[in-house]
Amino acid sequence: MKILFLSNWYPFPPNNGSKLRINNLLRGLSTKHEITLLSFTDRSETDLDAQEIHSICQNVQVVKYKPFRSNSLNAYLGYLSLYPRSVVDGFSKEMQSCIERQIETQSYDLIIASQTSMARYCQAFHNIPILIEEVEVGVLFDRFNQASSTWHRFRYGLTWFKFRNYLARLLRSSAACTVVSEQEKQIIIQNVPCHTPVEVIPNCIDPSDYQEINEYPQPNTIIFTGSFRYHANYDAMIWFLTDVFPIIQVDIPDANLVITGDHAGLPLPSSKGVKLTGFVDDIRHLVARSSVSVAPIRIGGGTRLKILEAMALRTPVVSTPKGAEGLEVTDGKNILIADSPAQYAKAVCCLLHDPELRNQIVDNAYQLVTEKYNWSVVIPRFLKLIENIPPKRQSYEYEPDTI
Repeated sequence: MKILFLSNWYPFPPNNGSKLRINNLLRGLSTKHEITLLSFTDRSETDLDAQEIHSICQNVQVVKYKPFRSNSLNAYLGYLSLYPRSVVDGFSKEMQSCIERQIETQSYDLIIASQTSMARYCQAFHNIPILIEEVEVGVLFDRFNQASSTWHRFRYGLTWFKFRNYLARLLRSSAACTVVSEQEKQIIIQNVPCHTPVEVIPNCIDPSDYQEINEYPQPNTIIFTGSFRYHANYDAMIWFLTDVFPIIQVDIPDANLVITGDHAGLPLPSSKGVKLTGFVDDIRHLVARSSVSVAPIRIGGGTRLKILEAMALRTPVVSTPKGAEGLEVTDGKNILIADSPAQYAKAVCCLLHDPELRNQIVDNAYQLVTEKYNWSVVIPRFLKLIENIPPKRQSYEYEPDTI
């Protein structure tokens, strides 16, 4: 099968959660199918000649990333649209033209649009079957459900309404879609009117990518991995530094926290013992050198690849219930889960004080990811899904560039 894979993220090198997922899906697809990758990129140093790329994809094309600009004319006009402002302003005519050229010059059996941001170019797809990969609805759904004021409930309710309308139209003309958790699947089924099959393909890891990392945990070192350009990560660190870390430092004065990822210039509460690394090409060594990995996520959807990576690197994880949502984990067995600041701080301190507990958690967590969240186990399901997609589809109901 010849597949055109559309990505919002250029997946080489795979240095964040979205890139890791895309990279592993491409590797799995390439074992049976011929792949053309068409991707946005926002880094001028993108290496299109890297050997890994061409061992997976027969053809690779990139388009300069077009970010959402909240103060642009199109974004303001988006207030009057039935679709989210990010859809209205983020549409790239260059990407659409590139897709059209590929379809005119090559015959494709399937288009995989990674995330709804790439499905918006459906006008160019003609009658080629479409799979929308990794539909995420949890963030917008949670913002609306957890709105604390009348104004925020109206604002987030309007955004949620627009996104549901947009997603419903995409799904009605798609052969299937995937989500990363059963929770995301249920949100779609209960809130988006469509009959498109929704398949859970969880975030996973490839254990072989972590076996080569030989590091020893440094005493009293805590790590958080994640870009602040994803608001849930920034919210998590504001809460952790304000309400949790001070409690930990009372018990363990020399505790230190490493925060990786693009911090987007956003301010954090002042605290001693905090190191901001900025963007790191390969975080595996930093995670493996840490005594505890924290995922104090309070909003959002999907599943946290940062948790699975830490488990694969034998670093114990403390998470909130929201952070662990969608993962089949057991508190006290392969992870520690806490909600309040005092409980969260106690869980981190227990792992820092108790080597036996730490070893128990990491052994069980490693077994979990290798048996359940392993791409070698999940990829066959993904391959079966795409191979069962009918060869033709009906035309789209709307033209996305007229939104």
